Amino acid sequence: MSTSGALGRLFAAGGRALTGRGLTVRSPLPHGAPPPVALVYRGPATLPGCPEAVAALLKSSRWGFDVRYVGPDEDLPLSQQTLARAALYAQPGGGTLKHGYRHLKRHRDEIRQFVHNGGRYLGICLGGYLAGSTPGFALLPGDTDQYVGSSAATVDTEKNTVVQVSWRGRRRALFFQDGPYFWLRPDADADILASYPNGMIAALVAPFGAGRVGVVGPHPEATDDWYLDAGLRTTERLGVDLGCDLVDAVMKP
Repeated sequence: MSTSGALGRLFAAGGRALTGRGLTVRSPLPHGAPPPVALVYRGPATLPGCPEAVAALLKSSRWGFDVRYVGPDEDLPLSQQTLARAALYAQPGGGTLKHGYRHLKRHRDEIRQFVHNGGRYLGICLGGYLAGSTPGFALLPGDTDQYVGSSAATVDTEKNTVVQVSWRGRRRALFFQDGPYFWLRPDADADILASYPNGMIAALVAPFGAGRVGVVGPHPEATDDWYLDAGLRTTERLGVDLGCDLVDAVMKP
């Protein structure tokens, strides 16, 4: 499957206006076109609430995705056949990288082939770690590491907290739980969307074959209850708009 040509045709055909919460956004889909399918992993390599928050983010985007869950206990398995019918695969946050990769390494080649053929990969927190290569799916022109262990990091705990980022030059606070930073090879082709206060990359989009990979260390999809359950003050503005910006960037033809 190659989505890049199809997405190009969708953009060329013009869009339709979608409304919600008093806002009007421009959809990239032509009038009457079915929404693209987005697969969200839900299973032992994630935690309760993470897949559902990513699904809500995708549904709220201007793409209006038809979201389906995939995983060992879902109606749809994570397989080459399921991926072939999708435009985007999302890997939510979860537990540790070692635990997550142990459950997903059997799907490494399927995910790589999906993206290489034109699919889109969206990785948040653990999903960002898994886009790296030590271990992971090796989708990035570089790798990942713990932000809390980086030089001059502004967060020194692996517990739930809030982190400051600069997103396209705008300072924002996002929910954070031991998320990664991303480093790139000197010759890497990538768009950096956000950075942490110490200059490390917090979010980026990069090509992989005919597809694109979008990753973020913090949680722009986090909802009010995430902050309340962790005893944190809700930020003045949740990060859904930044999450939608990342989705737009990764879906770009």
